Amino acid sequence: MSSVLLSVENLVKSYGARRAVDGVSFRVLGGQTVGLLGPNGAGKSTIVAMLCGLLRPDGGRVTLAGEPIAVGTSHVKRRIGLVPQELALYEDLSARENLRLFGALYGLKGAPLTGRIDHVLGLVNLTDRARDKPATFSGGMKRRLNIAAALLHDPELLILDEPTVGVDPQSRNAIFDTLEALQAQGRALIYTSHYMEEVERLADHIVIVDHGKVLADDSPAAKPAASTSPWCSRTPARSARGSPPV
Repeated sequence: MSSVLLSVENLVKSYGARRAVDGVSFRVLGGQTVGLLGPNGAGKSTIVAMLCGLLRPDGGRVTLAGEPIAVGTSHVKRRIGLVPQELALYEDLSARENLRLFGALYGLKGAPLTGRIDHVLGLVNLTDRARDKPATFSGGMKRRLNIAAALLHDPELLILDEPTVGVDPQSRNAIFDTLEALQAQGRALIYTSHYMEEVERLADHIVIVDHGKVLADDSPAAKPAASTSPWCSRTPARSARGSPPV
């Protein structure tokens, strides 16, 4: 049985009188894909920010392989790759130049960086567009380049915050193909979504959150109960985003 890679214990985060995250706990095993499922405004993005050490929790702790993750520079955070909900790309640089820049931020250079860039471009099926600028890309291609940037430093855990927002069905399938290839390599993933269909395809464990609380933390056997929720969409078309995610 795989050991615990990420442990989340009683996370709490408030914004004034509003408690955005209220005692969230779960864990991720090595090689496991955990689906973090919940409606817009459930607290998913706030949880992700605390998992990556980008936001300081008011209470609780996060550990990766037993080492605490905290705000600020940390060697532990380098073992995590984050694909944010908002695109983090330079539109006027080519895809390869974007990756070279992000690789330098991870301390990569020379032949090792070139090798990683070639590898991740192939993984997201953008090798033939390496010299093109993201300004010429579709939304789905930009999302895939975002994933490539998060994989440059070969992280043990990849966290994806609603990576299919605003993309067409063909692009969604291309993203899923990439993630399934990563699963086959044994990489651990956290995938946040409010689409039950996506979680059913990708996750082998689900954590359902709403109003900052964990409603379910179980194996796929819990999915049928989740699918009855009124906020849980099974058809990921372009949706009205409602209240902004926290």
